Amino acid sequence: MLRIAVQSKGRLFDDTLHLLTEADIKISSNKRTLLVQSSNFPLEVLYLRDDDIPQSVASGVADIGIVGENEFVEKGEDAQIIQRLGFSKCRLSLAIPKAQRYTGLQWFGGKKIATSYPNILRRFLNKKGINAEIHEITGSVEISPGIGLADGIFDIVSSGSTLISNNLVEVEVVMQSEALLIANWNLDDEKHQILNEMLFRFEAVKQAEDKKYVRMNAPKNRLQEIISVLPGLKSPTIIPLADEDWCSVHTVLDQKRFWEIIGKLKEMGAQGILVTPIEKMIL
Repeated sequence: MLRIAVQSKGRLFDDTLHLLTEADIKISSNKRTLLVQSSNFPLEVLYLRDDDIPQSVASGVADIGIVGENEFVEKGEDAQIIQRLGFSKCRLSLAIPKAQRYTGLQWFGGKKIATSYPNILRRFLNKKGINAEIHEITGSVEISPGIGLADGIFDIVSSGSTLISNNLVEVEVVMQSEALLIANWNLDDEKHQILNEMLFRFEAVKQAEDKKYVRMNAPKNRLQEIISVLPGLKSPTIIPLADEDWCSVHTVLDQKRFWEIIGKLKEMGAQGILVTPIEKMIL
């Protein structure tokens, strides 16, 4: 049995449960239960506060964990990064009141900065040679300048709407962050096998993201032109039809270029184009 530490609430909780669901690992999301077991996979989930996850994995209370890179770097616990998961992206930034005139990092010299990430901020300021007072708080960091507690803040920024609502403006991005899969250094062979199976499933889910399975009828006299615009994994599948002048072409398209390529296919005479979402893709 493999134990994974997961954030008990928030966007990272939602994104993590979505990933596990897509990987066909069934987990109860009952937040009143600290420890729950999957009904169809040798995995149990330990629900924790996000800032407790790095220590729980490093100490072996949990074997693996999904945690924001911001928390992992801040805590500095001795655990290994297994995979960058690509979701729950945000950034850690310095922000000041909109009414202030920002003149560069030197503006923070002698100022008081409120943050929940004092270690990351301290390393950054030391590297830049900025002497500022760091005021560590938890909770709503963004209200600190408005109530006179600090001159600026250092906090997570996603859309920036929270800063705007508190009359703050982002002035320096210190680091980018995303969800990480971390692990204890001392997993035994059985747990490594379970982890590898889970990673295999995660990869299949990731490969299918923003991909569409496309089938179409194509005139044989323009088949090579049609194939030339299809960025398939290797080559498209060609299936003969009852009409000898036509064939069926099957391929996978990326969402980013989907409409561009579909337009070209129609110009080349493709008909009956059928588009299907892809749940999993195994390469």
